[in-house]
Amino acid sequence: MKFSEMDVVRAKKDIPEECIKKGDTGSIVVAFSEPNETYEVEFVDKNNNSKQLVLLPDEIEKVE
Repeated sequence: MKFSEMDVVRAKKDIPEECIKKGDTGSIVVAFSEPNETYEVEFVDKNNNSKQLVLLPDEIEKVE
């Protein structure tokens, strides 16, 4: 697995249907390995609204 729970990550591309823009940051909430490697990521906007999405590893990158 590339990422761990609680890692801070950033979106590598726009996800317009979810109002996520490339570069938005979020935290890994749950890391799944089965049936495929996916990650539930929680994003919080400037109004403190949260959105959770399940994303593939190539859709996010770790913030150092």
